[in-house]
Amino acid sequence: MPELPEVEALRDFLTEHLVGHEIVRVLPVAISVLKTYDPPVTALEGHRVAEVLRHGKFLDLRTEDGPRLVTHLARGGWLHWRDRLPDGPPRPGKGPLALRVALDSGAGFELTEAGTQKRLAVYVVRDPEEVPGVARLGPDPLADDFDEARLAALLSGERRQLKGALRDQSLLAGVGNAYSDEILHAARMSPFKLAASLTPQETHVLYEALRTTLTEAVERSRGVAAGRLKAEKKSGLRVHGRTGEPCPVCGDTIREVSFSDSSLQYCPTCQTGGKPLADRRLSRLLK
Repeated sequence: MPELPEVEALRDFLTEHLVGHEIVRVLPVAISVLKTYDPPVTALEGHRVAEVLRHGKFLDLRTEDGPRLVTHLARGGWLHWRDRLPDGPPRPGKGPLALRVALDSGAGFELTEAGTQKRLAVYVVRDPEEVPGVARLGPDPLADDFDEARLAALLSGERRQLKGALRDQSLLAGVGNAYSDEILHAARMSPFKLAASLTPQETHVLYEALRTTLTEAVERSRGVAAGRLKAEKKSGLRVHGRTGEPCPVCGDTIREVSFSDSSLQYCPTCQTGGKPLADRRLSRLLK
């Protein structure tokens, strides 16, 4: 799933390629992708793109004197830029294409979704706060006003484990499964440590790991073409998705804990006092 760094890079890319151009056609191919119906998608046509914004993992295309196109790529979705869109309308079917947006220049972009879990979402709204997922977002961890004191306040009294807390979009906007693993590895903390148990020093370490990990990921992604962002993300990850490989810090073997619909990766030496967690259901919380 694209997370804050990749969505921020897409925002930069689309700002360069979309702003100032008029949307001439919006063609939904998979009707299920549309989560709103008033205004209709056709209301975007004839309006120029004024700016591209990011809200957590949501992209927000604001038009001049028109509605906004807000999208969440979810797990299997992606955005593909086309310098020249194909002639003629796309054919509805079982392919991955979900939505096509054409510009006055002949260029445009397509939203696709792989897999059987269709969660890609597109909203046409007058205000991004009309999107439920945007309205309930917590603070952006890279915002200028997000300081260590704010993180401490968010975690105070939080009885969940750090892994779950970091992934909660209503607590922090934009961090998902991959970067929560990376942040906790950088902080040398167990994913099962209770968020409320952090000492002031541990909160400081977590804050620095959070900001540094995300900032470095954004910088790696900056300037990368939309089609190469997935590969760039994978190449920059140190523990997530690298089960069985040596930890780049200490050389221990990276381990995995599986859940029903996801998994986490961690280094026992760096994060859990050398104790491997073979199965979350059978493991005791590590502090």
